[in-house]
Amino acid sequence: MSRRSAEEMIAAGKVSVNGKRAELGEKADPDTDTILVNGKKLPRNTDLIYIMLNKPAGYVTTLSDEKGRKTVADLVSSVGTRLYPVGRLDLNSDGLLLMTNDGALANTLMHPSGGIQKVYRLTVKLSGDGNDEAAIRKLSDPIEIDGRMTAPAKISDIEISGEKAVMLVSINEGRNRQIRRLCENAGLTVIRLTRIAEGPVRLGKLLPGKFRFLTSEEIDLLKAVR
Repeated sequence: MSRRSAEEMIAAGKVSVNGKRAELGEKADPDTDTILVNGKKLPRNTDLIYIMLNKPAGYVTTLSDEKGRKTVADLVSSVGTRLYPVGRLDLNSDGLLLMTNDGALANTLMHPSGGIQKVYRLTVKLSGDGNDEAAIRKLSDPIEIDGRMTAPAKISDIEISGEKAVMLVSINEGRNRQIRRLCENAGLTVIRLTRIAEGPVRLGKLLPGKFRFLTSEEIDLLKAVR
């Protein structure tokens, strides 16, 4: 179930740990504690799955959508296990999206403190007014999102051709629409935004809409992120 649904069940007193009613914020270990949900022992999921999906634009990063839009869950249904997205890519963005049923790792990678580097290939439309290079430099400036300033973004590999510029943008956070907001702040119009790397995992030549299982080395490197 979702985290919200789990919290509602805990608040309603439907979860117990070692015979005592569970409280929000408490910790429990399914390997050593007896966890009951509605009086039944919590089933253990011993098969942890880690995949990388190349999310196409037009899909929402959720398991279901009240508006009836296409979801990333549709693209990984053949796995046969409920997988959760690690972070988000907005509707119009594409590229690398990690999905797993390992909640502990997902929470670590999505923690607000960041730490795992995410790299995006950004294509923007230029104005041609003579201020384009200054606007691109401005992309690295911190901005305020939800009452907190972002860490500076790293801009590299800039290629300018006619009315377009393509570059790599690296951030260590995953704030809401962060790169698109950086572009708005710099006065640049986004043409395409593609995530090509997250920590040690690279998108490579994986086709849009396809997924692959992570290698054991990639999983170990992700688990080493703190």
